Amino acid sequence: MSTSPMPADAGPAFATLPLPPATLENLQRLGYEAMTPIQAASLPLALAGHDLIAQAKTGSGKTAAFSLALLANLNPRRFAIQALVLCPTRELAEQVTQEVRRLARAEDHIKVLTLCGGSTMRPQLASLEHGAHIVVGTPGRLMDHLERGSLDLEALNTLVLDEADRMLDMGFFDDIATVVKQCPKQRQTLLFSATYPEGIAKLAAAFMREPKEVKLVERHAATKIRQLFFEVREDERLHAVSLLLDHYRPVSTLAFCNTKQQCRDLVQVLRAQGYAALELHGDLDQRDRDQVMVRFANRSCSVLVATDIAARGLDIAQLEAVINVDVSPEIDTHTHRIGRTGRVDAEGWAFTLASMDEMGRVGMIEKAGGFESEWKKLAELASAGKEPLHPPMRTIQIVGGRKEKIRPGDVLGALTKDMGFAGTQIGKINVNEFSTYVAVEAGIAAEAMKRLSAGKVKGRSVKVRLLDD
Repeated sequence: MSTSPMPADAGPAFATLPLPPATLENLQRLGYEAMTPIQAASLPLALAGHDLIAQAKTGSGKTAAFSLALLANLNPRRFAIQALVLCPTRELAEQVTQEVRRLARAEDHIKVLTLCGGSTMRPQLASLEHGAHIVVGTPGRLMDHLERGSLDLEALNTLVLDEADRMLDMGFFDDIATVVKQCPKQRQTLLFSATYPEGIAKLAAAFMREPKEVKLVERHAATKIRQLFFEVREDERLHAVSLLLDHYRPVSTLAFCNTKQQCRDLVQVLRAQGYAALELHGDLDQRDRDQVMVRFANRSCSVLVATDIAARGLDIAQLEAVINVDVSPEIDTHTHRIGRTGRVDAEGWAFTLASMDEMGRVGMIEKAGGFESEWKKLAELASAGKEPLHPPMRTIQIVGGRKEKIRPGDVLGALTKDMGFAGTQIGKINVNEFSTYVAVEAGIAAEAMKRLSAGKVKGRSVKVRLLDD
């Protein structure tokens, strides 16, 4: 896998690409002038026929990047499905369909179909019978059509996985695998993702041929994590954590303690002050540990208080702050702790509380990092005067998991298609052996519980409970 870094200010004209004159004229009419960085980095490779992994966030112009590539591979006179775009949600699939249609105007009569859950099957089946060139859809609904034999992918030459990290977050790995296995082996695969979790490498290894990797070189990467140090007395340490949370108001915080007991004590203090805080350390059994990690990753817990060993393998995409409640005894551990915030395009805070006894360790961290630490006084932390920030999501546990053959698509379909919630109101879905956890926006949690209790998932009634402390 080779990498093509690209400076963040590149903007060559679309005319520099090997695109037909009609396509270039259409781009001009639509107001596309200079390429965005992701388009400039990915289009030459995609148009040359390479498989591609591109790291790009929403709003970066990625839809046009993969749309122009799949349209270049298309034979409009062949009325068969030649391109398939997989999206995590119905809303994104509809946006992608609109954009592909706009970009396809250069050619007459290119038919683009959207196949998503939340819409009735009959019109989709009728549209498929009439044929299409491009299909955009969600994994679960595409699987349904493949099982029925209504979706023929024999002529497919381009497969796009859009927002692949979000699809993996929602537990769609197996569904994606099922769909991809039905695609011809001789095809081009383009994968777009805002972050690069472990599952992306797994997808690439399983379904891609020597993919090129495009990762935009970020400027000012070193300033993405702002480190602040606070001198504390031992008896101020735990209270200092809530002062930091109240002043900076991060939505999601990982607080590191050097001992299990310190974890327990801090969680008690934070909960007493109204924070949704959970602890993660070696004394938890596997079931509790799994639940804690799911709840923190899906943003239904504001503060996770952890020991270093327990937090290994914890990869959180959106983490606004890390607090070192105790200074780490190891320099590498400090670097590893604070590196969990400020990922991708986000900025992050790293706060370290240090007593006089820990100043030697701070000095070693400064020396190893080649920086001079910035110190603030606890007295400077002004209270926002508001109640603690509540997590944006809540987690519902459904009794039943892989053993009952529940798939994330079944849960998403039940909540959106059957119960009327929007896909944007549903967060991560984790299917374990015996349980399924689904994050929903906090404002709809009670109603979602009510409808799930009264409704069905995969044709069966289910037991549900809201995970609360």
